[in-house]
Amino acid sequence: MNVSFSFIIPVFNRPNEIEELLESLLLQTYSKDFEVVIVEDGSTIPAKEVVDLYRNRLHISYYQKPNSGPGDSRNFGMKKAQGNYFIVLDSDCILPSQYLDEVEKSLTKEFVHCFGGPDAAHPSFSDVQKAINYAMTSFLTTGGIRGRKDAINKFQPRSFNMGISKEAFEKTGGYGNIHPGEDPDLTFRIWEKGYETKLIPEAFVYHKRRIDWNKFYVQVKKFGMVRPILNRWHPSTAKFTYWFPALFILSLLISIGFIFFGIKAPFICFVLYFSALLLDAVIKTKSIKISTMALFATLVQFLGYGFGFLKSTIYTTFSKRTPEALFPKLFFQTKDRS
Repeated sequence: MNVSFSFIIPVFNRPNEIEELLESLLLQTYSKDFEVVIVEDGSTIPAKEVVDLYRNRLHISYYQKPNSGPGDSRNFGMKKAQGNYFIVLDSDCILPSQYLDEVEKSLTKEFVHCFGGPDAAHPSFSDVQKAINYAMTSFLTTGGIRGRKDAINKFQPRSFNMGISKEAFEKTGGYGNIHPGEDPDLTFRIWEKGYETKLIPEAFVYHKRRIDWNKFYVQVKKFGMVRPILNRWHPSTAKFTYWFPALFILSLLISIGFIFFGIKAPFICFVLYFSALLLDAVIKTKSIKISTMALFATLVQFLGYGFGFLKSTIYTTFSKRTPEALFPKLFFQTKDRS
């Protein structure tokens, strides 16, 4: 397949972020032309002035539309794009200069209609950003599902760094209106249509995640809440591993309770786990401070995800109401803009 790339980037009130991303696109070593499609998703702080600075240096298409969420905005951008292979990015990402070269090299060697790439921590990130990045990407915390060769499950691309062919987009209809969770939902439908996905480890991005501890908790809680809904929509993809964060927190609390009865062995197991986690974090981040914060980030991640997962599991199992009625804040109302 003769691939022509179009980047699809929804933006919501983040002109400074899109400037950093556009600058990194400008520095790509890729020798062929590529398109950049920016979709302003109902922003009250538009990025138009920033985009205009790059119009003569990049092949940019810029659109403004009412707010309808990232999934619908990506679909809008892909319908407008001129390329035949779309690369979906979050606006808070920065690309290394060799990104597109690595994508084309991998697709030339083994073509797939959908790929994903991992995220990494840039040296300029804050300590909190680096700690959260570790918690969300480490094999010891997430099993590598966000972009590692040693992932414990079949790789599911994430829309902060995801490629999809025009053919696969048209066959599946693109992203749904659930958020978060729109990217695994799309991945499952891609599989159901008979297309393969793969990880391109070399096609990583620096994902800035402008976030604090409270926002991180809310985010991972939502991740946990959408998983039972996805399991309900796609029963064949449900896995016992999705229960791990909830079981981890419950087991930790029980082990602490056992200490009062003189039973210390279960709690010692958790001490050993966190010791291994700390050692791995020190090796990866080369910072005691960041590694200690990474332990806290892991607890926040497990607690938020586990609570959200249990709550959603109970509601979706015992209620006759639809997920949209049960959790309206997890769904955007979209309109057809064909």
